[in-house]
Amino acid sequence: MKVTVENEKENLVKLNITIPAEEATTAYNSAVKRISQHVSIDGFRMGKAPRNMVEARVGVERIKQEAIENLMPKVVNEAVAENKLDLITQPYITSYDFELGKDLNVTVSVETRPEVKLGEYKNLTVEADDVPERADAYDKAIENLRNQFAEEKLVTDRKTTETDIVNIDFDGSSNGEKIKGGEAKGYRLDLGHSNFIPGFAEQLVGKNAGEDFDIDVTFPEDYHDEKLKGQKATFKIKINEIKERVLPEINDEFAQKVGLENLEALKEDIKKHLEQTRENAKRVNAENAVFKKVIDAASVEISERMIDREAQSLLAEYKNRLAAQGISWEMITKTQSEDEIMKSIREDAESRIKNSLVIDKIAKEEKITLAQEDITKKFNQLGAAYGVSQQEIVQQISKNPEILSSLSQQAMNDKVKDFLMNNNKIEYVAPKEVEKK
Repeated sequence: MKVTVENEKENLVKLNITIPAEEATTAYNSAVKRISQHVSIDGFRMGKAPRNMVEARVGVERIKQEAIENLMPKVVNEAVAENKLDLITQPYITSYDFELGKDLNVTVSVETRPEVKLGEYKNLTVEADDVPERADAYDKAIENLRNQFAEEKLVTDRKTTETDIVNIDFDGSSNGEKIKGGEAKGYRLDLGHSNFIPGFAEQLVGKNAGEDFDIDVTFPEDYHDEKLKGQKATFKIKINEIKERVLPEINDEFAQKVGLENLEALKEDIKKHLEQTRENAKRVNAENAVFKKVIDAASVEISERMIDREAQSLLAEYKNRLAAQGISWEMITKTQSEDEIMKSIREDAESRIKNSLVIDKIAKEEKITLAQEDITKKFNQLGAAYGVSQQEIVQQISKNPEILSSLSQQAMNDKVKDFLMNNNKIEYVAPKEVEKK
């Protein structure tokens, strides 16, 4: 086999491969035999028809294509290994000249990994945003717990307050037309934590159970529905019932409800949790600061072709997330142009590609490799996040190998970030000090 390499623009490489006539003929004959097993020809059992009849039935060109498809993976792998090419996409055949009895000439196009030039990435001193202790953190944690274990008590002898939970019927209209999706019966609304239109929940305060009334609101200018942006609307309201949230007292009994022995144990658990949360946040800040410094110091030329591929992948992910939330693409493009969206996605795509390439380069330079336990750890994390077993994850991966590739990349990201954290000095500074620089 003879191979010549031609470097083209933007990391494209052309491989001109010449395969000896004998090897090409063997591949062709094998293709004839395979195809004949699936071709029905009158008077012959499957696989027993003469070669010329098989050729006449399916066509010589079809057989040549079959021969090349089966021959090329091994040939290309050898050519890639021989020339030490680091591929980033699957090779594809652009042309071939296949004349039986003569050498087979095939041209293959491959895309190689862009060259990454690392800057300094070890023995650096990096400033990271500190996470100060909040004086009210403990009180807020206790309050959150109390709200989680609060009981709801029916109220019949007073008007609603801003902390109540109400059951309501509502029916909205704007400009004389009913609002699509703007009505409901028996809707539960927490007046203290409402994500309704600004002013909606506030106007339900000071009302009695059984009371009917109208409220007027104005939709925000950034509302997702173009027709309703900045528009005034009226909602007919009926308060069906009022409930107040009764918070539990902070004592040993409450601690036991939470799952701890007594109040003292609860206090210690909260303090440990808050400290761990704070340390985790500091670690994230430090990782981001170190990684940003390393990325900024590295240089790599990324082709538009690579950015296009990644952008299309990100766009598909974005649309899937929107669909899962019940938001159509048309709704999004009413508030933001497709050009603006794609510009943002392409910037994100370029950033992700550079990050991935730099991580892979550092891993290669420092001989950082993945072990089975690294992948297993990611399996467990994914399982915990989605509430599924490791076995179920393995089954999903068998159906979609891209999941394994993604998990492997995440595992490598983690190991490289650990390396960077262990080989650089972190100085925590007040957040404002970081912002000034």
